[in-house]
Amino acid sequence: MCGIAGIIVSRSSGQSNLNADELNHSLKKMTGALAHRGPDSEGYWMNENNTAALGHRRLAIIDLSGAAAQPMDYLNRYSIVHNGEIYNYTELRATLQAKGYIFRSQSDTEVILASFDFWKTDCLSHFDGMFAFAIWDETKKQLFCARDRFGEKPFFYALNESSNTFSFASEMKALWASGFPKEMDNQMLFHFLSLGLTCDSLQLSRTFYKNIFRLPPAHFLIYHAAEGHAIVEKYWDLDKEKQIEIKETDAIEKFSDLLNTSVKRRLRSDVPHGTSLSGGLDSTSVAAVISEQQMTGSRLQSFSAVFPGFEKDESEYVMLAAGKLLLNVHTVSANATDCVNDFEKLCYHQEEPFTSASAYAQFKVFELAKQKGVKVLLDGQGADEILAGYHKYIHWYLQELLGARRFSLMRKERTALKKNHISFRWGMENYLAAWLPGMAARQLEKKAYAIQLRQPDLEKQFIYTHLEKNSIYKPVTDKLNDVLYFDTMMGRLQELLRYADRSSMAHGREVRLPFTFHELVEFVFSLPASFKIRNGWTKWLLREAMKNKIPPQVAWRTDKIGFEPPQQQWMSHSSMQELIIEAKRKLVNHKILKPETLTKKNQPQAAYAADNYDWRYGVAAQFI
Repeated sequence: MCGIAGIIVSRSSGQSNLNADELNHSLKKMTGALAHRGPDSEGYWMNENNTAALGHRRLAIIDLSGAAAQPMDYLNRYSIVHNGEIYNYTELRATLQAKGYIFRSQSDTEVILASFDFWKTDCLSHFDGMFAFAIWDETKKQLFCARDRFGEKPFFYALNESSNTFSFASEMKALWASGFPKEMDNQMLFHFLSLGLTCDSLQLSRTFYKNIFRLPPAHFLIYHAAEGHAIVEKYWDLDKEKQIEIKETDAIEKFSDLLNTSVKRRLRSDVPHGTSLSGGLDSTSVAAVISEQQMTGSRLQSFSAVFPGFEKDESEYVMLAAGKLLLNVHTVSANATDCVNDFEKLCYHQEEPFTSASAYAQFKVFELAKQKGVKVLLDGQGADEILAGYHKYIHWYLQELLGARRFSLMRKERTALKKNHISFRWGMENYLAAWLPGMAARQLEKKAYAIQLRQPDLEKQFIYTHLEKNSIYKPVTDKLNDVLYFDTMMGRLQELLRYADRSSMAHGREVRLPFTFHELVEFVFSLPASFKIRNGWTKWLLREAMKNKIPPQVAWRTDKIGFEPPQQQWMSHSSMQELIIEAKRKLVNHKILKPETLTKKNQPQAAYAADNYDWRYGVAAQFI
């Protein structure tokens, strides 16, 4: 887990405007901006003719020796900078050794290099991991860059025509440090302020800043230095159409085996590890599997954010899990003053707007892990998106049953859900959506367009300049897998993975996610929807797999809480209200908000409220 950066000089239109000293100076500025991602050491490499320069900030996790330092050279041809982990590197290493490859380190980075030499771009299909890396091929004068399947690790790039260079980095602040202009994409800002959107589902490479792009998940990029152009290709996709027939007991057993394999691999580390524990089903399940696998006498270190007195505080469930699993619990709390004091720092590390104070709660958990000397944390993120954990998925499942004319099962599930006191939206529009999913998708797009058009606080000119009818995408959904695919590969999970990466790396911590093991995800998507929602329970498969391993009060919880701090309470505090007023004033000066919003009473909202406008204003002002 590290920070990576690089500059490649193109010779397609003459010499670069950068000489060797300038190139080296720019590279060091870039890695300096990434120091928080790699506090253990730094390294630099430049080829002989000064056309390729790579920089690295190291967070040492696997093979702590100098042999694993980066940039790493291989076969007098390849040079790599790598951020992340290849969890199955020991298995790949054995396979490659059998084919004659020799290794001088115990690192997963060297395994990437050997895999690329042997399998070329197909090496990506062999990796189980979270990664973003760049390999310079001195023979071909090409840069090969890749990002993991779900986008856990970030990769940003930009083309600078004035210096005739291609630059990349783990975070955009490294590109800005090298002199690349920071210019807001106001349409992205408009989508955030009006709808709370943090990514463009139609253009996954788009960021909140003009001329800076992100490499989408499950894609690789090849930059041809001689021609000065890049190609981007997708190397993997999740099959949402494949369906298998399997017995319940077999499905539970296979799911459990895959989860165990995932956790086992994600525990590979040469530094202390622990786990994030929210008190929910997902994080408790991960903690249970770790505890089951650990053979040492020491207790697993767990880290939780708690908010005493808050109606959604999960301290009770954290302690239930701790008692059952014999965890060593560390907790942190925060208040409105803490949030305000850390707000600028939080925004600095996130780099792009974020939708709620949940990102701050997560930020504090990783800060606590740093204070306790734990470098690696496993986390339950991703389970909700693949296993239909959010209550919003229920109506999609019922619509699938209705569309398939499974009326009896639909009625049975509705009754069971109500019996479990799970609230969900259901009305005549859901019947229409089941029969006419294409029309339903278009109606949702029109609804979003109407919300944007009627947003009461935004200047009309700002709205009309950035409002486009076809810029908001809603998927056609006739089965549950359709919306799960959208959220996993194009929507909600992408947002959450960004929060996790920035919040953990702000403190030089590594977060690992067992539920994003691609074989596990592929298996879950191949199962009928009834394995995800059944008998009035969301995430039925996970509950069944874990029911004898975690406290029943956690296994059968029905109050879905998305790691929620008391944001509404915080926003009512005078210090937060002052922050929001100042933010509004700044947005008014930029002709984004109407002047009358300055006299409008603040509207504190909970973290996941749809009309969370004041929070968005407070955040957005930090980025313009």
